[in-house]
Amino acid sequence: MRKVDNCLPDCISVKNASFLPDETHKGTLMIRTLNLLIALIAFVATATTRAEILIGFDEAGSKKQRALEAVFDKHLDAKELDAWLKQFSAKPHHAGSKAGKEVAEAIARMFTSWGFDTEIEQYYILLPTPDKRRLELIAPTKFKASLREVSLDDDPSTSVRKNLLPPYNAFSVDGDVEGELVFINYGRPEDHELLERYGIDLTGKIAIAKYGKTWRGIKPKLAAEKGAIATIIYSDPADDGYVKGDTYPTGPFKHESGVQRGSVMDMPTYPGDVLTPGVGATRVAKRLAIRDVTTITKVPVLPISYKDALPLLSAMGGAVVPAEWAGGLPITYHLGPGPAKVRLKVQFDWNQVTAYNVIARLKGSRYPDEWVIRGNHHDGWNHGAADPLSGLVALLAEAQSVAELAKSGSPPARTIIYAAWDAEEPGLIGSTEWSEHHAQALKTHTVAYLNTDGNSRGFVSIGGSHSLERFFNQIMVDVTDPQTGVPLNTRLRANITINGKEEEQKTIADKDYIRLYPLGSGSDYTPFLQHLGIASAHLSFSGEGRNGSYHTLYDTYEHYTSWRDPGLKYGIALAQVAGRATLRLANARVLPFDFVNLVANIATYIEELESLADKMREDTSTTNNLIEDGSYRIALDPTKSLGPPIRKQEVPFFNFAPLKNSLSRLRKMANLLDKTSKNNALPSNKLVEINRLLYTSERRLTRNEGLAGRPWYKHHIYAPGYYTGYGVKTIPGVRESIENRQFDKVAAQIDIAAEVLDSLTSQLEVIEETWSNAD
Repeated sequence: MRKVDNCLPDCISVKNASFLPDETHKGTLMIRTLNLLIALIAFVATATTRAEILIGFDEAGSKKQRALEAVFDKHLDAKELDAWLKQFSAKPHHAGSKAGKEVAEAIARMFTSWGFDTEIEQYYILLPTPDKRRLELIAPTKFKASLREVSLDDDPSTSVRKNLLPPYNAFSVDGDVEGELVFINYGRPEDHELLERYGIDLTGKIAIAKYGKTWRGIKPKLAAEKGAIATIIYSDPADDGYVKGDTYPTGPFKHESGVQRGSVMDMPTYPGDVLTPGVGATRVAKRLAIRDVTTITKVPVLPISYKDALPLLSAMGGAVVPAEWAGGLPITYHLGPGPAKVRLKVQFDWNQVTAYNVIARLKGSRYPDEWVIRGNHHDGWNHGAADPLSGLVALLAEAQSVAELAKSGSPPARTIIYAAWDAEEPGLIGSTEWSEHHAQALKTHTVAYLNTDGNSRGFVSIGGSHSLERFFNQIMVDVTDPQTGVPLNTRLRANITINGKEEEQKTIADKDYIRLYPLGSGSDYTPFLQHLGIASAHLSFSGEGRNGSYHTLYDTYEHYTSWRDPGLKYGIALAQVAGRATLRLANARVLPFDFVNLVANIATYIEELESLADKMREDTSTTNNLIEDGSYRIALDPTKSLGPPIRKQEVPFFNFAPLKNSLSRLRKMANLLDKTSKNNALPSNKLVEINRLLYTSERRLTRNEGLAGRPWYKHHIYAPGYYTGYGVKTIPGVRESIENRQFDKVAAQIDIAAEVLDSLTSQLEVIEETWSNAD
């Protein structure tokens, strides 16, 4: 679902010192600089790091594990990945479709043939699809939107129209409305604040927003809160169309008729089947009435292409937008309201369908009751070659190789579960229902959850629980980048050094590791991490592939193999990264959780909270012609008489001492446990006990009560933002209380965050005492 593939400014091919064909280069200096950095970092770091003892293993165990991984790599075949990608993307295979079931059954047969104990678990979910879609400009001129993506002679897959899902937004409410258009930019909170300064009221109006900058579901959610009666979302060519480069099929960027489908379910409240929050959607599950569901949009929503958006935006009047709001269409953008007036009608079938999760188990030889779970969804918005199949075929290659190791006498020590989820696209439904259905068993047995969800080429990208940060840094050293021939971390460090944000550059300069990014939402790790408290990670490659096909008809085998990962080389690299993570978690004598890096990251998040409060307190200099939006200063239209800056409640001083004191205790215990683990060998009779305490440590960062106002989310360090959707909010209870100016709630949220840190400290104390006193 969440597929961000932000390309570097110059998209450099370091190995051949050449630019990708669809980019305009700025010269050779950056190429030479990046090559020099890669060579220097590789010379200094690589030779010694590859021989490092693996976290969780001793010296002999490390050598044995690396030898096993070398055999694992030999079983990976890019031609197989290519063949699977072509096979599964041949037909539209969305959740609830006949082809979707056929894909699930084919995957199950593959797992079974490789020796896995395989089953398909079914869930019965509400999944509306459109019966009627209509959008017309009715004043001051007439225009009827086509709402259709065209087939292309250069891409045979786009001619497969049977069972094709038309462009729509899942979990939009039905509606038939008329109203004047108001342009709301990306539909973020800061965009609405600017509109208020222009004196523009959305009440009774239809909002038109650009895709991007925030999750699509936030756009209608906020617009409805501001009084809008409907929302139209379009992809502007400045973001992923002809402004960026040649459009498909000549280039990778969005075709003029391309439309981004996607869910607008209010997933920051809860994901999964909207009728069964908190419980698996089995046949016998108790269901809500549709009228009682809180996660369906309050207003109708419809996505359109920039070709269909052009006549609508051309007919708008009102103030000219700030320069930073203007898109790439050949018009002057106006805010409205009107005189453009449209009629929008959407009507859905509101049917219940069956979701098919493929679950494949390989029983552990020594610790069968400890589970490592590895997942990727199989449903797509139509062909779904990039999203999700490019990640799924890497998972299949990994699973096949793990099975071959088992057949040859090297089974995993712990049980490995591979999952191919259904109905991820409409709202993380398959994984959420399975997690809710098996919640107690998963909390008891699961060591970690590893997720992929589509892939591309470029730089390794890993987000997840920071207790796994050191673990993944070792893996990044042991896998070679297929383009440059250097370790993944070497290429990534060079990229961060040149192109990274200041704080990222400082981290890699000061530390000997690369930080994992914290997880918000947007893929199937969400129910494991944020609902069940299972340590999780999300893995992909990105940065050099082109994302113009995202959720459109054009996400095809032809597009992917031309513009995203020709030859599936990075599919192999993904299988190598995820496969090492899976095997090391399965085989480690002591589970590879490290809490020193976790503490360092939490310390950063607390510093950010203090800086946030200080910035809000000091931000009193907004004038009548400038406004901050968090990333840039927008110059407003000087010809327009604007209202004064919106006066806001004064920001008080907050007492962060309870949180800092709890962090100090956690740091002390994390350092002590780190020292004990390095200096004391753990006897076999304590392994199961210590490992259970290690893998359940993430649970201590959750509370049964969950977050205020959205109790499904129980993790108090990582959560999706209520008004960002995919974007993470760290220490969310405190952060959102400050951001939302609910200052009376901040102290209580600080105490809650401190309590979860104290709870983790208590568990580490038990681990350290058990370990240090072991015979």
